[in-house]
Amino acid sequence: MEEKVISILRTVLEDNSLNNTCSQDNCEAWDSLHHLTICFELEGEFEVVFEPDEMSAMTSVGAILKMLEQKLS
Repeated sequence: MEEKVISILRTVLEDNSLNNTCSQDNCEAWDSLHHLTICFELEGEFEVVFEPDEMSAMTSVGAILKMLEQKLS
């Protein structure tokens, strides 16, 4: 799952050097528009639906993985 998440981030943010430490705080390209795109891509890939408050909490690879684990369990 982590590899898929990182792959989506790399594609959306157009940065192949991103890894599991990527977050809104340390990735300049991760703005609000890209954040929505990331959320929509994750919903499509993992067949889940995020609520607005869940989307706003997904500010790093770790937070995304945690949210996906909750949704998929």
